[in-house]
Amino acid sequence: MVKAKYFVLNFKFIKNLLKESPMKYHHFFIAVSITSILIVGAFFLHSSRPKFETKTHAPSIQYIEASGKCVECHRNETSSIVHQFESSKHIQAGLNCFDCHRAGVKQEKFLHNGFEMAKRVTALNCATCHKTEYDQYMKSRHAAPSWAAVHGKDDFTAEQIKNAELYHPKSINREANRLALLEPNGAISKGCVACHSIGRPNTDGSIGNCTECHSKHNPSAAMARKPETCAQCHMGPDHSQFEIYSESKHGAIYSHLKPQINFNASPKKMTTKDFPVPVCSTCHMSGLEGMNVTHDVSERLSLNLFAPVTTKRINFQRGRDHMKQVCLKCHATSRVEQFYMEGDLVVESTNKVVEESIAIMTELQDKKLITKTPFDEKIEFIAFDLWHYYGRTAKHGAFMGGADFVQWHGNYELLNKMIELKSEAAELKAKKHR
Repeated sequence: MVKAKYFVLNFKFIKNLLKESPMKYHHFFIAVSITSILIVGAFFLHSSRPKFETKTHAPSIQYIEASGKCVECHRNETSSIVHQFESSKHIQAGLNCFDCHRAGVKQEKFLHNGFEMAKRVTALNCATCHKTEYDQYMKSRHAAPSWAAVHGKDDFTAEQIKNAELYHPKSINREANRLALLEPNGAISKGCVACHSIGRPNTDGSIGNCTECHSKHNPSAAMARKPETCAQCHMGPDHSQFEIYSESKHGAIYSHLKPQINFNASPKKMTTKDFPVPVCSTCHMSGLEGMNVTHDVSERLSLNLFAPVTTKRINFQRGRDHMKQVCLKCHATSRVEQFYMEGDLVVESTNKVVEESIAIMTELQDKKLITKTPFDEKIEFIAFDLWHYYGRTAKHGAFMGGADFVQWHGNYELLNKMIELKSEAAELKAKKHR
């Protein structure tokens, strides 16, 4: 309004000048008039724009300068980890380096500049403060079953095997992975173990390492809640959960709304306002709007989708009911029931294909057309790919909303591999009769 009045007064002043000497001030008048019009136009344009805000939950990083004997050296030797620690919740809670790195009674230790340190920080160190979370984790497939899937039962105590088998029968009391036994040690240590070490048994009697998800010197719940963190392991042809999630509607919405998500929300007070779109942790772990918080990532699962032939988990109904509670935060009951019904149909049809392939392989072994030695013949790799890659992909795709993974990366490949398997089996039978 003030600028508009100024424009009127300015215009009258120039008009008077033109009366006195029209040619002298003609160009000056045009220049000033255009400038004034642009200023006033910009003012009204700016004033007419609707006001809105995009709420973000990006935290302002708070640094607390660390001090003490450890920092005196490590600020020069490994400065990055000092800075990470200085921005962590641990330093804000008054912890120092030695609180986490000190050796427990059962831990391997070494003397370092006068301090008795744990040779390797394990889940036992974290359990000193986070016992509830550790106890929940011990019931999950992230714990003992994860390591046993590669190395079998040999690294576990009888008590550890007994306790883990209560929740995951036959997942720990098993032999080492036959394929892993055929591969070079470098491939196993840098490949399989890099992920499966989340369930490695430690010399202090504990299992696993919390830093696989939370990082070491800035152990962050926010980091562990991001799908990209889960993608360190849950990706690839045999368990392509991250790729499926990224393709799904959930993943697309996550990509769009990520700046609005409050990754630092309190686990016990978290609402859908903090997480308006599901991520891995909200579905599998978080206490969304009063739900139980858990570090047992298996608690809300109902089926063994990873297995060649999928079966129901021990607590099938409880797991399914708990997961449905999360679904109902966004979807109507009818939609949730339809989703599970369609997912179950994919599992049922996939099981039939895999069972047929197992029957073919069993017949070939019984007729001594192939040996019982694992992975020494081409047809064994065909049968393995059929269930381990494409069967799993179809089933996970069905329960994570990944249409392309149900079809082209799943069922199409199942059909293709079954034709290849039958062709190879027929050729083996023909050879015998030649």
